[in-house]
This record gives sequence, structure tokens and C-alpha cells, in this order.
Amino acid sequence: MAYNLRWGILGRFDQIIDLLLAPSERGVTDVAHTVVAVASSSSKSSADSFVQRLQIPGPCATYGSYKEAVNDHNVQAIYVASPHSHHFQHAMLALEAGKHVLCEKAFTVNAAQAKILCETAQKKGLFLMEAVWTRYFPLSIQVRHLVQSGAVGEVLRVVSDLSIGEEPETAWSNSHRMINKDLAGGALLDLGVYALTWVFQILYHTLPPAQRKAPSQITSHMSKYTATGSDEEATMILTFPTTTPSALPNRTSHAVAMTAFRVATDPDNRGSAGPSIQIQGTEGHILIFGPAFRPERYRVVLKSEPNETATVRDIHVPVPGNARGMFWEADEVARCVRDGKLESETLPWKESILIMEVMDKVRQQGELVYPDNIESTIHPLDL
Repeated sequence: MAYNLRWGILGRFDQIIDLLLAPSERGVTDVAHTVVAVASSSSKSSADSFVQRLQIPGPCATYGSYKEAVNDHNVQAIYVASPHSHHFQHAMLALEAGKHVLCEKAFTVNAAQAKILCETAQKKGLFLMEAVWTRYFPLSIQVRHLVQSGAVGEVLRVVSDLSIGEEPETAWSNSHRMINKDLAGGALLDLGVYALTWVFQILYHTLPPAQRKAPSQITSHMSKYTATGSDEEATMILTFPTTTPSALPNRTSHAVAMTAFRVATDPDNRGSAGPSIQIQGTEGHILIFGPAFRPERYRVVLKSEPNETATVRDIHVPVPGNARGMFWEADEVARCVRDGKLESETLPWKESILIMEVMDKVRQQGELVYPDNIESTIHPLDL
């Protein structure tokens, strides 16, 4: 019989509709999901309308406060879908109530908060994971396996971009989470984390744990949105003191990770501008098309001589059904909880903390500081 994980949702997050789809539609038979509670920070009626709009089947309790939801005895795991500014407080709230936690990216506002979350989960024996759904897509798994197999030789460079082509002045009000510093808004934490995800899952995660090393150098440029002071563009250059998959001695690998509001990775939404991620190895490239958070197609181009027939393979890996793809990370949570694991091998705590440390460094170089209350490591703290 499939292991069924009972979820409580903090915040209105439409992608949880994936949890309602039959696991068999994606070839899964060992785990399943039930949404048993939804909470809104504003009112119970807001949670009621969310449940009705998504047609979440009952019984599903609704609450007008997050504290009520995390103390619901029927809830096993909490999905934290609040703004970045509140991730630390809400994840801590759930952990202190004895619930397993899947917390939206960016994990927290800073690395210090992320470390405390992990320490708390360890102490309480609870599962905790940052919700970087991209890691669990079959496409991502296939690409990591290609790199680990040496299919494109030794990977020495990754170029990754997630930029959306939106003018902040017309796209959002100054209070919107995307550009509001009080909500830890900005391109880096909201979008840049995906560009960094591809950098780390290729140049770091494809190595055995004992051979994984933090970047030895980080250089970045950041531009601010004048109206709010949040970041609207960031370009990061990372040097890793190793290569993958062979960890060649005395060699380094490099990455360029980019994010921006005003320019777009894919301006016509048809892939005409080329790949969003390029993985460059000594024997070929892997080119990934589509938004960095949810690509569905990649191309493998192998090295060939001028008189040889080119070796090019195009692989399409669509998300099954009328879904976004959140269910794969949720399946991982269910399996880990079922098996008594506290963290996922696909995105362990150490790696989430390391990526937060990189973003801390980028923010430091760009002189981007958020209000003291959302940078704080004090819990509980009323935001």
C-alpha cells in the first residue's frame, strides 16, 4: 500500500494542486499525498476561498492563522509558501510544533537562518528540505547522470540564466513581494537561486559527497531598482576548485549565473534565443531549453571532427498531465519521511546552506541589506 503523507499548507500556493493528482499518472505507486489543512495569515475566509477555488477534497481544515495549522494533529508535514522574508519564522514555527517541513526557495533570507533551521530539525528528528522543485524533475536527473557518466567529458564551465523581461515600474506595485525589501524581494532570491541551482547541481552535486568543494572565488555585479532598493539584476562568476566528474587535480571549473527583471532569457517564449543553461565539457555540451526552474527539453552535442557526422541528440521530457511538476519534490519528501530520513540526498542541508552563503556574498558585494527584523535569527519574532 502506498505511503500517504498528510500536508498542511501555509499560504496560498496554486501549485499544490499537483498534490491532488493521482500518483499513477506519473508512474508512482509507493507514495501519495493528501492536503488536510490550509492556512491563510489574513483570515479563515481567505483559506476557505482558496480551498474552494482549487477544489481540494475534504476533509480539509482551514485556519486564519499559521499557528493553528501547525498544531493540527492530523498534519504530518508543512509546506511553507509564504514570502522569503517569513520563511525562517514559519519554518521554525512548524518545526517547534513537531512537523516535517518543505520550505519554498530561497530557503531563508540568509545562511545564518538556514543553519538554525537545520540544527533545529536535527535536534527534533524532523525532516526538512528547501523546495527547489527543479532538482527532482526527470530532466534534471537525466542531465546529472549524463554528466556523472562522462558523456560530455570533463565539465569545466556552466552558464545559467533566469531572466524574465518585466519592467518593474509597470509589472508590480512597490509593495509586491518581487520588489519589496520588507518581503526580501528582488531578482537574486526569487530568480537567481534557480540559476545557482543549475551551477551547483552540475559542478558540485555530481561529485561524490567527499569530493564536493565550495566555490573558491565569487565575483558579482548587482543593479538596484531605484524605487524600492531591491535588486533587479545580478551576474555572478563562481570558481570551483575542482572539475566534474573526475575531479581532475590542479584544475578548476567556472560558472556564470545570471538573473534580471528587464531582459528575458527567452524573449519569444519559443526557445529562439537559445538555451537557458549551457553545460560545457571537454567532449561536448548539454544545452537546456526552457525556464531554468522548469525546463522540458535538452540537447546533447558531442565533439566531432570537420569530416565527421555530427552527433546531436534532442530529448524532450515533458511534465505529465496538466501539471506543473511540484509532485516530484513532494514524492521525495514522502519517501524520506516514510524511511525516517531527516534530509534529502538530492538537496542536502549542507548544499542549501552553501547556496545561501553564496547569495549572502553576492548581496554583500552588491551592498543589498534587508531590514533587521527579516535578517534576524531570533525566533519567535512577530513580522
